[in-house]
Amino acid sequence: MATESTEPGLGQRPQFRSQTTAPSESLTGTRPSYRPYPRPIRMPSFDMRGLADGLGWFSIALGTAALLTPRGLGTLSGAGRGHPGLTRGVGVRELAAGMGILAQRNPAPWLWSRVVGDVMDLAMLTTALGSTNPRRGRAAVSFAAVAGILAVDVFAATQLTRHAGNPLVSGVVGPTDLYFETSIATTKSPEECYRFWRNLDNLPRFMSNVESVQALDERRSHWVAKGPAGPRLEWDAEITEDRPGAALAWRTLADAQVSHAGSVIFESANGGGTIIRLSMHYSPPGGRVTATLAQLLRQDPQARVREDLRRFKQLLETGEIATTHGQPTGRRSLIGRAVHRWRLTSSN
Repeated sequence: MATESTEPGLGQRPQFRSQTTAPSESLTGTRPSYRPYPRPIRMPSFDMRGLADGLGWFSIALGTAALLTPRGLGTLSGAGRGHPGLTRGVGVRELAAGMGILAQRNPAPWLWSRVVGDVMDLAMLTTALGSTNPRRGRAAVSFAAVAGILAVDVFAATQLTRHAGNPLVSGVVGPTDLYFETSIATTKSPEECYRFWRNLDNLPRFMSNVESVQALDERRSHWVAKGPAGPRLEWDAEITEDRPGAALAWRTLADAQVSHAGSVIFESANGGGTIIRLSMHYSPPGGRVTATLAQLLRQDPQARVREDLRRFKQLLETGEIATTHGQPTGRRSLIGRAVHRWRLTSSN
């Protein structure tokens, strides 16, 4: 198979093994993983990626100031003008942390480097709080400011480390206790995949349980879907991450009948085409018992999303979804149906 998944929560990135598979196999189905968490968790209720990016830009601004005007920054902070080399070293550290946060898919390690840097800065400012320093008032203000920044850095690093399996999934309103991820490859470019997915009118065309999606504004939408037992489900969702040609992330809003959050990432594949990676956290109505029953009946979100990705690939590449509806066929025996189901299950 050309696609694979990692177990959720391990913070590992699935690899596309394009060099070890035959061309005829490189654009086939999906191999998702599925594992319930041992206890319910709560994702952050706001965009942690946005907070991380803000800290990254702050690091770059501070690092640039430290490199260009080390003596001025020393005077402003109360640390003094006598150590420009040390201040420039702080600037290099801040620039490296800022670029790492902004460039990496998972910024948690670089946020932890900011935490270490904040502790070093506090130690340096402590020496400037002595009574012999004429600027100890400024040093005290700088010490309090760095302590506050340290608290923000620790919070962001802790949250993004806890949910490192998928940094783009920024949260749901309500408990979430199940998680899965899956992927598929297509011959289309990441930009084409993104544009097709971003158009909300296209979603009911390949999402088999979705009846309608109505845009409320640029980021919020109202969804109507068929429930696993028949009744309709409705919820409002908002886009929490929108990177044109690269990725989308979303979450449900308050009072949703099915609380969930997810992300879809469009990555360029070796030799052309796109690898589509989809991850989702969700809290099924009725809890874990309902989720287990739905999985046995192949009506759980994992099975639906896996099939929806196949439909998305077909619709994008050929303009239609292959179906056997209306074609004459002989009915399989009970044993034949069981063998067919076993082959489908084992192939995934």
